[in-house]
Amino acid sequence: MTTTTRRFEADAQPTTIYVPPGWPAEVRPPGAPDWEATATAFLLDCCPADYRQYPVLRRHPVVLAQFAAQCVEAQVGACAAGLSEVRVKLGDLIAAEVLEAATLAWHEQDAVLRRRRREVALVEEALRGRHFVRKL
Repeated sequence: MTTTTRRFEADAQPTTIYVPPGWPAEVRPPGAPDWEATATAFLLDCCPADYRQYPVLRRHPVVLAQFAAQCVEAQVGACAAGLSEVRVKLGDLIAAEVLEAATLAWHEQDAVLRRRRREVALVEEALRGRHFVRKL
C-alpha cells in the first residue's frame, strides 16, 4: 500500500494519491505527472520486445495494457505446463537434486508471473479510469 502526497502548482491543497497493494513500483501513481509514460514503459517490458515496433501500442496505453495482460497470462499458462511436465520429461535424464532445483525455479517463476499479472491488471484498471480509494 503506497500513499504519495504531492502539491501540484494548480492546487493550494496537498493531494493524496493512493495506489492499492500490488501496484508496480516502477509505475508512478495514477494522476501523478507523466504516470502514463511510466505505465507504458512497464507494460512494454511485460511484452515481447518486438511489440515496441507497433506505434499503436506506444500511443495508446490502454491497448498496450490489453496486449500485456494477454502476454502475461500466456506466460502463467506456460509456467503451469512446464511445472506439470518437468518430472515426466526430465526425471530420467537428470539427477534428483537438479530436478528439485528445476521444480523450485518453476515455482518461483510462477509466483513472479502471478504478481506481474496483478500489476498489469491494476495498471490496466487505472488506464481505464478507475480511481483507487483506500478502504478503512
